[in-house]
Amino acid sequence: MDKIKQAFAQNSKMQALILVLLVLVSALSVYMMAKSVIAFLILLASLLLLHYTSFTVKVKWIIGGILVILIIPFATSGGPAYESYMEVATQSGIYIAMALGLNIVVGFAGLLDLGFVAFFAIGAYTYGIFSTAQANKFLTGDFFPLSGSTFWLFIFIGGFMAALFGILLGLPVLRVKGDYLAIVTLGFGEIVRIIFNNLEKPINITNGAKGISSIKPPDLFGLEFTHPHEFYFIVIGILAFVIFGVKRFEHSRIGRSWKAVRENEIAAQSMGVPLIRTKLTAFAVGASFSGMMGVVFAAKQTFIDPSSFTLLESITILVMVVLGGMGSVPGVILGAALITILNLQVLTEFANWLNQLTLQGVVHIPFALSPAKMQRFIFGAILILFAVFRPNGLISVKNRNVNEKLIQERVSSKSASTTSVKPISPPSGGIVQ
Repeated sequence: MDKIKQAFAQNSKMQALILVLLVLVSALSVYMMAKSVIAFLILLASLLLLHYTSFTVKVKWIIGGILVILIIPFATSGGPAYESYMEVATQSGIYIAMALGLNIVVGFAGLLDLGFVAFFAIGAYTYGIFSTAQANKFLTGDFFPLSGSTFWLFIFIGGFMAALFGILLGLPVLRVKGDYLAIVTLGFGEIVRIIFNNLEKPINITNGAKGISSIKPPDLFGLEFTHPHEFYFIVIGILAFVIFGVKRFEHSRIGRSWKAVRENEIAAQSMGVPLIRTKLTAFAVGASFSGMMGVVFAAKQTFIDPSSFTLLESITILVMVVLGGMGSVPGVILGAALITILNLQVLTEFANWLNQLTLQGVVHIPFALSPAKMQRFIFGAILILFAVFRPNGLISVKNRNVNEKLIQERVSSKSASTTSVKPISPPSGGIVQ
């Protein structure tokens, strides 16, 4: 069996053939059938298979781009479940970006954050307030609501506002570690939610528990984005930027500083790592990704209220990071996608299927054990099984391969150049003593 796996891993043509057949069969099944969750999941699983192939990184990006931009939207457009498929894919992209942001804080820097959804809420309210007439209630003039064309600018504004609050959160908790850091960040998340819930008096800024409705959808050259398949491409564009940024950060100097702080703060500081700046950068960068997706969420839902940003959401995002593999970018992507699809599609469809069997008299399920009530139990049981059998995550982090000989040659050549001293020639006409 090991020889077969090794032969498969080394045979690029066989990998390409299996990948093409899998994509072709699953895409045609999704396109031809009215609704097939299994076929749709197999089509998405082709992205996971692509990760395990031995293709170069550039080839993987090209194939992945073709799958995400062309094949998946086309395959799902063949039946009435088109928008349902796109809704799941869009929500998965939003949570993947948020999980990657939290992975910087928790996975790279080792700073446990239980209030991460607060940055998501900050981005959502930043766009929601100014894209509706809500801003007129506390600002003079009649300049609001802003048009949907400002959505593209607010993606960066929402990210900036979330990063700013990430720094403000980081400043008072720099001396706190471990469980105390978790308590402080949990309190921060609840404080933000409560503020948004009560900030309707004395000045009505967030409209309190009633929330903000009629948020302007994105507008580009007169075309409004109102359907899930249109938001899908917006999310994919932002997600590509987030993945590229996280990968660049991971192997940069600041990324190595984050990992050094995670392993041992005292040792990192003794090696010259600026502890305060490193932690603040982790909070700011991770929060900015969440704030950007908060803007997309507000525009997509066209309604936001504090109930969408509870502690359960923060814990869910943290579970995505832990389940996928802390510090592992592909692992976090897989963990976020898996949990989102389980919650939005797989468990929901399974519950509906059991309900239909019950109504038809095929099976008899007691009311106390109805699928709707047991859905969260099943989800928790699945998480426990993953935690038991994959304690390091679905795709554990792998250290970057380093060519030791090349490093030794560079060090030796550099040391030789620094130790070599040019002989000092005596000045003309002078006497050397």
